[in-house]
Amino acid sequence: MEAERDAIIAALTSVVGGIAATFEPVCEVVLHDYRKPEKSVVAIAGSVTGRTVGGAMSQIGMRMVARGDEAADELNYVTRTDTGKLVKSSTMLLRDPSGAVFGALCVNVDVTAASEVHALLGALAGIGAVPEEPPVTTFGDDIDSVVDVMLDAHRHQSWALLDRAGRLELFRSLDERGVFAVRRAIEQVAGRLGISRASAYSYLSQSRKQANNTGGYS
Repeated sequence: MEAERDAIIAALTSVVGGIAATFEPVCEVVLHDYRKPEKSVVAIAGSVTGRTVGGAMSQIGMRMVARGDEAADELNYVTRTDTGKLVKSSTMLLRDPSGAVFGALCVNVDVTAASEVHALLGALAGIGAVPEEPPVTTFGDDIDSVVDVMLDAHRHQSWALLDRAGRLELFRSLDERGVFAVRRAIEQVAGRLGISRASAYSYLSQSRKQANNTGGYS
């Protein structure tokens, strides 16, 4: 099975450059191998998110890994990078012959300029509506920095003030977002929360058991 997965990756590697060249200079195509989440980028063409081969998956990729074989393609979604770029993306999952998810082909298009022109024309015509602000997504070659951003989203929740239900919900939320698919993430989370690694493992185990008893994560 691994040989078949390797063959799919190899076949798509040569496609990456062709897709990006068709829509340059605003297009980036990224090929991910989810078998190595810390260095999932195995091929990339174009430069929208600033990543390189050997870079880590994004928050979106981590969410896909967390969903496993139940994950589905996500098409034409819009996010904003931490540098302010507005990016329209599609994430198309790679499956082996058994249907197991093991990677993804992602297309990212920088639509910042197009969005600004659209807003200007709408304002001039008097029909411009205030668009909903897209979520910020962190793209980076360092998986630890991606995990840190996801932890920062929960900084408003003081660990010391959370009751047991709140602490389990925190671990459930992080697990649902794929944080614990990354090696050393449990130590990183424990350190940021100021608890022991054993306690972090215990809360993670309890949150997963609770999710299984209630029918799984939503």
